[in-house]
Amino acid sequence: MYEDAADRPVRLIVTDDLVRSRASVSFRFLLVIPAWIALGFWTFGALFVVIGAWFVLLLKGRCSGGMHEFLAAYTRYAAQVSAYFHLTANPYPGFAPKADYPVRIEIDGPVTQRRWSVFFRIFLAIPALLLTGATGGGSSFPLPRKAGALDLAFSTIGAGGVVSFLGWFASVARGRMPRGLRDLGTYGIGYSAQATAYLLLLTDRYPSADPRLAGPQELPPHPIRVEVNDDLARPRLLVLFRGLLVLPHVVWLALWTVIAIVAAFAGWLVAPFIARMPRPLHRFLAAYVRYAAHVSAFIGLIGGPFPGFVGKEGTYPIDIAIDPPERQGRAGLVFRGILVVPAILISLSYSGIANMVAILGWFAALARGRMPVGMRDIGAAAIRYQAQAWAYAFLLTDRYPYAAPTLEGLPPEPEQLSLDLAPDSAS
Repeated sequence: MYEDAADRPVRLIVTDDLVRSRASVSFRFLLVIPAWIALGFWTFGALFVVIGAWFVLLLKGRCSGGMHEFLAAYTRYAAQVSAYFHLTANPYPGFAPKADYPVRIEIDGPVTQRRWSVFFRIFLAIPALLLTGATGGGSSFPLPRKAGALDLAFSTIGAGGVVSFLGWFASVARGRMPRGLRDLGTYGIGYSAQATAYLLLLTDRYPSADPRLAGPQELPPHPIRVEVNDDLARPRLLVLFRGLLVLPHVVWLALWTVIAIVAAFAGWLVAPFIARMPRPLHRFLAAYVRYAAHVSAFIGLIGGPFPGFVGKEGTYPIDIAIDPPERQGRAGLVFRGILVVPAILISLSYSGIANMVAILGWFAALARGRMPVGMRDIGAAAIRYQAQAWAYAFLLTDRYPYAAPTLEGLPPEPEQLSLDLAPDSAS
């Protein structure tokens, strides 16, 4: 079911040690300008080369070695400039791709490609480029807010923008990039490189959104966890009318949200005195977080079946496990409204990814009756982070949400756990 990263023609290699030079980071947005100018010249040349490669591939079915190497070098350099700008790497990228850069792209040599795929490549690449906007620089598109109302513009910050913004503050303050943020940034860079390579005719393998292709990522233990038991099957009739089927859940979720906010405020008044959320409120808000995750999974086609209305654990294939209440630091409880702000920004970027997965997944599931595994998994990672962010905001835990787009992994070493943006956890 899952691909091995080594089998992909475009591979992301990360050897970054998370150390960041404060001086370099402080002026990163100025220092990157010469590299951007160089990348502009590279882009100008790549446009002419890819046009020539398009004709060669149509005639021979295989690109010449020189053209392929130039476009591959451009793709690698673009990824390195992006890594430097988004603070997912520290060394200056220079003006040509470096073989030893800590965030780099490996691309296989030229192979025979299907001519029909080459002919329509610019159109076939559109879905991948849309997802690239959400995982990297940003995305904006309309979503209906309620039945019968005019669509309102829903804008979200792209993951790359959030990584560079929050990573700047963290790196200046601590001289290190939080691992979770770095991994979220490198995921976007890896997917963007796949999309660029596909668009530039370096390969006819379609980009995969599978988070496992972004290299080894560690997922620390957390009291809020996602459990995926989905078989990827999506009945076409349920997919076709999903927008109508979800309306009762949208109404119920809106009502429950109002009550949940009131309950969280009541808990905030009490929790500092007893150093934890009262158990009845914890159970109520935990059910709300699970229910919101179930609805999000159903809307985004990340989960298949119609969800229940009570947020019961173990009743949906994309589920959220929440540990019982534990003691929390009183200072963290009092200032939770401030501490949660970075998590909200990351959650917004994950909303952009989940929304794009919902749009693209709708067409894919309607055509094939199945959800692509990579899109399902990055969507599930988005739901995991959003559930952790809601749980942190509602005082269900003092463990900070972990930003890496991964669903599983080995616990990091103790010194790695100290890289968190917030008191007790990773970014």
